[in-house]
Amino acid sequence: MSEKTLAAVKTGPSTTELRELDLPDIPADAALMKVEVAGVCGTDVSQYRLPLRGAPLIMGHENVGYLAKVGREFAARKGFKEGDLMFLEHYLPCGHCEWDHMGEYRHCAATEWFYDPKAIRYGYTAMDTAPGLWGGFSHYLYLPINAVLHKVANGLTAEEAGVATPMSNGIQWALMDGGVGYASTVLIQGPGQQGLCCAMASKQAGAARVILTGLSTDARRLEVAKSLGADDVINVQEEDALARVMEITAGRGVDVVIDCTVGAGTAPTLLGIEATKRRGGTMVVQGEGNQEFPSFPIGRLTRKGMTLKSARGHSYRAVELALYHLAARRFPLELMTTHRFRLSEVDYAIRSVGGQGAPGAIHVSVMPWT
Repeated sequence: MSEKTLAAVKTGPSTTELRELDLPDIPADAALMKVEVAGVCGTDVSQYRLPLRGAPLIMGHENVGYLAKVGREFAARKGFKEGDLMFLEHYLPCGHCEWDHMGEYRHCAATEWFYDPKAIRYGYTAMDTAPGLWGGFSHYLYLPINAVLHKVANGLTAEEAGVATPMSNGIQWALMDGGVGYASTVLIQGPGQQGLCCAMASKQAGAARVILTGLSTDARRLEVAKSLGADDVINVQEEDALARVMEITAGRGVDVVIDCTVGAGTAPTLLGIEATKRRGGTMVVQGEGNQEFPSFPIGRLTRKGMTLKSARGHSYRAVELALYHLAARRFPLELMTTHRFRLSEVDYAIRSVGGQGAPGAIHVSVMPWT
């Protein structure tokens, strides 16, 4: 194995350069992953545009690869060996808090990279935190003992397993947080990766009606949605979305709303409140883009007995179910996994997911060794 690795390093807002870096020594309680696939999602698009919070960093938080070097203690604790194909979560939990013991490390304080400059999360941590290989847009990734890994089932390709992050979010938000189940009616807002995975999870769970909304620019994604679990699609720029939902549900409204429209303002939230059934509906919101809400209709929400939840990452169980779901191949995933790019094309890959690069991009994979 070479003692060097090549990485696409973010050096500023929307700026990446290829750099050759030294591979670190691997102690007994660590491992090294050879990255086969690093997925690109909408979060990468927004994060790529931001200024650096410190030193340059290697992005890429949806990572699948083979264990290239495994320390003795790491192997004993984890039960994995060199050559295993693994899906790596982007969380690096403390390992001893109550959340971690429940498999809910998305709530672990050690993963709060946005608030804690010492927190480490794959795809978000600067290279001045040793040994610096904290992102998947690289030939290799460093794995400390608290890395969260899932073994990829035989027959599932690395690229297919690369969809596990949005798929686990879909399972977490729709089934576990939203309570979607047999005979449910569901409104999913936004036909991006997360929304499409919520649609697949909902249909697989037995939802009777899955409705998905989007914009005119989402025409291709709305078409794909029909093959990935959506019974009805609504272009909110061409139709009265609320009237259409009520028509579809015979005036009853939906049981569950999942808002995946980060940055779309308050309109999806307001639609979600009105589109739920008269009593007891649930709305799950991926609400980073809706911080400003000067007149939130709390009275309307409480009168309907609604439950409002935050869509925030996924649990260990959700990832295991996502990998199971992907391996079952019950949906044509090839319609969603649209593009593959080289390591030298990371900038274009991210721009493609943001609608400014290759047309028709939905889930994009960076293949570091291509």
